[in-house]
Amino acid sequence: MSFITRRKSVELAPGEGGSGLKRTLGWPHLMALGVGAIIGTGIYTLTGVAAGLAGPAVILSFAVAGVVCACAALCYAEMASLSPQAGSAYAYSYMTLGELVAWVVGWSLILEYTLVCSAVSVGWAGYAAGLIHGAHIPIPDSLLAGPEAGGIVNLPAAFIALAVTGMLLVGTRESATVNFVLVCVKLVALAGFVALTLPHFDASHFHPFAPFGYAAHAIDGKKYGVMGAAAIIFFAFYGFDAISTAAEEAKNPKRDLTIGIVGSMIMCTLIYMVVAACALGASPYDVFSKSGEPLAFVLRQLGQPAAASLIAGAAVVALPTVIMVFMFGQSRVFFAMARDGLLPTGLAKVSKRGVPSTVTILTGVIAAVIAGGLPLSEIASLANAGTLCAFIATALAVMVLRRRAPELMRSFSTPLVWLIGPAAVLGCLYLFTSLSAKTIIFFFIWNAVGVVVYLLYGRTNSRLKA
Repeated sequence: MSFITRRKSVELAPGEGGSGLKRTLGWPHLMALGVGAIIGTGIYTLTGVAAGLAGPAVILSFAVAGVVCACAALCYAEMASLSPQAGSAYAYSYMTLGELVAWVVGWSLILEYTLVCSAVSVGWAGYAAGLIHGAHIPIPDSLLAGPEAGGIVNLPAAFIALAVTGMLLVGTRESATVNFVLVCVKLVALAGFVALTLPHFDASHFHPFAPFGYAAHAIDGKKYGVMGAAAIIFFAFYGFDAISTAAEEAKNPKRDLTIGIVGSMIMCTLIYMVVAACALGASPYDVFSKSGEPLAFVLRQLGQPAAASLIAGAAVVALPTVIMVFMFGQSRVFFAMARDGLLPTGLAKVSKRGVPSTVTILTGVIAAVIAGGLPLSEIASLANAGTLCAFIATALAVMVLRRRAPELMRSFSTPLVWLIGPAAVLGCLYLFTSLSAKTIIFFFIWNAVGVVVYLLYGRTNSRLKA
């Protein structure tokens, strides 16, 4: 049973014994990756979904999810600067908690990143469908929504997932540059939304403040209340973990990763709070929460159809940055696991452009299939389960290394680690229990399948095999 506890060395060279990734990213690229991932479907689409679960108190849901993510982000910053390896929480778990736990975390990350790509594709499709209808393009509604929404297939969602896959195959630096430009477009659009809605702010929209209460409770299979919404809106905040998957492609990882992770988290938390407050002040939550494009819907309600079209257009242009970042992260987790021998080593092959092309294509195709058939809320909920697992593992890794190897040079140290670390673990556990029973059951089934795959393949093909 030694395979359960065998660990990689913290000092292990990232590319030792395998393919290497090119160091082409500076801290502006990494911070843009974080902002590009965090500000996306969460603010453009999930604001409406979460408002329907918590009412105006969704602002508290944002705060709760933000605090938990901030604790996790500080732990990620320490681990990423200490050991800049591709693989994120998977790599950190491998160094501290053992191979079997690392496999479970990596398998959960595969679930997370693939489903995030699918969820954002569905969110993008909601805005794209609005533009298609507005332009009177003759596309049947049955091809603009999945089966659960009364359609046949969500064609725009599948299309954008595959389009981003093609963009990533061009190259890492090129993709990051496109992402940087689109992030700027996204921020300008949100600033415009705030400017247009502030004059219409109505404080009466915040009463009653918490119509569904504060604790998570189930109604018709969905978790309502502030904490129930927080478990969903949690999806809106993560993205900084995708930065850590780019560790081997950072020019100065010990400095740049810390700036990218902490900086993007602080910036995005402030933006989320302001935009959510403006949306709630401009329109009753039970009105805009029913729309698949809530921000554009609010502007139309205010008699601003041109601005609504611009917001929708900006979402259509900029939301693919989120898909790009998470698809990037997914391929790097696949890459790291394959390089370690836990998955077929052929998946670790890197193209001349420095891209693990096989796993990038595989991720894109799977994400497109899921996006074409499942609704946003279910995909986001499932993605959150995998993320919470990874966050818990990273917080535990930080605390374990503080005890096991206090002498290691840390260019960034998590402040108040014995407060922040446990807070991240307990906060994530609480949010996990706030997810729907269906989501939790699926998560455990997914990992049960994963353990079988590991025992049949990874255990005997691991590079650490005695």
